[in-house]
Amino acid sequence: MPDSAFSNPKRSAATITTTALDTRDRVVLVGVSLKKNARRGKSVGLLGDDSLDELDELARSAGAIIVGSILQIRDSIDPATLIGRGKLEEVKAQVLQAGATLVIVNQNLSPVQLRNFEDALDCRVIDRTQLILDIFARHARTREGQLQVELAQLNYLLPRLTGKGVMLTRQGAGIGTRGPGEQKLEVDRRRIRDKVAKIEQAIEKVRRQRATRRRARFEMPLGTVALVGYTNAGKSTLFNALTHAAVLTSSRMFATLDPTIRAVRLPSQRRVLLSDTVGFLRALPPALIAAFRATLEEVQESAVIMQVTDISNPEHAEQDAEVEKVLQDLNVADRPRLHVYNKIDLLSEDESRILLESKTAAPGANRAFVSAATGRGLDDLLKMMDAALPIDPMIHMHLALPLDKGRELALIHACGRVLGSELQDGHMALDVELPEGLARNLQEYEEKPHE
Repeated sequence: MPDSAFSNPKRSAATITTTALDTRDRVVLVGVSLKKNARRGKSVGLLGDDSLDELDELARSAGAIIVGSILQIRDSIDPATLIGRGKLEEVKAQVLQAGATLVIVNQNLSPVQLRNFEDALDCRVIDRTQLILDIFARHARTREGQLQVELAQLNYLLPRLTGKGVMLTRQGAGIGTRGPGEQKLEVDRRRIRDKVAKIEQAIEKVRRQRATRRRARFEMPLGTVALVGYTNAGKSTLFNALTHAAVLTSSRMFATLDPTIRAVRLPSQRRVLLSDTVGFLRALPPALIAAFRATLEEVQESAVIMQVTDISNPEHAEQDAEVEKVLQDLNVADRPRLHVYNKIDLLSEDESRILLESKTAAPGANRAFVSAATGRGLDDLLKMMDAALPIDPMIHMHLALPLDKGRELALIHACGRVLGSELQDGHMALDVELPEGLARNLQEYEEKPHE
């Protein structure tokens, strides 16, 4: 991150770093809800409360200490201050009373709104996008994830560089435009654009590397199932339960950012690759989706999408609708899909019974009710994965494999079952069960029965 972009200390909230939110920050949350957004059966006030609850969870995931919150219900957004001058004074009073060091706004602030917020409150202000970027920066572990976060941070920062005074006078050709030289603001912008160009080149290189690895995987006849869902729906816990992996699981939002791929053995003895991806979120900023396109390509290349829902969350229907929007943006909404309702262990007995009855009433639906934490329903889920994948039945074969065919032998062990093996006259005699796709590739080594 260029260090010269940040000369004005009062504009520090517009400066994106990997630690925009300090774990010692005392935070006041500010939400705004429009009356026109009221939905049938739910008041605009309740919708605003839900939005603030999610912002609260995001802030706590970043380590904040929440000391207050204010919700403003309006007919329309104030273009200058978002919430209006009067409400801004109310926020200032609560900030002073609570000793808050940071205000987080549950909207994406324009540069003008951000400046006016900071001028009025005289403390750091960040918006929802910057909070999400901060969480992403904390959880990115791979080089690819770190590059994508930094790109999104720089693109967010660029239009928010502001300043005034003789340091920022412009150099131009007209009367009154001449100044002492290139302004500090222009230097900052130029350096950020240069950094963005370099990061985009690095990300493109990473994408090519990922594509090469993906092509190598495609050489093995293994289907791919991508886990998608709202953040904190339990995708990583389910991933660990199915693959016996050790991916980080946490109740915090966006605990898993970097994609992970592991193999799973299905009841038919076929193997499938399971991919755990970044969680989705309501109104996820388009810049983030664009920055993480390389990660989301795992979803686009999958044979089946496994959508995970936290059935214990009262807002699960709205969360599923947000997931559907992202899948449509990725042009994969028509991909074969399994819908997994997770965390049934958190439901009451009556709620669990109603769910199971609904599943019985619609036996053809690709729905599974599971508890990744306790293991309940996972056997049925594996059977559904088996049925949903493209047909590639297991075939029994006798092979005579030359000893120098190490790659083919590795494929046999990875994708099939070896029932018996014996070393014979310079080759390996194998009694195997293989997926039909792999069996076709190994026909030249098939040992025909003696007449």
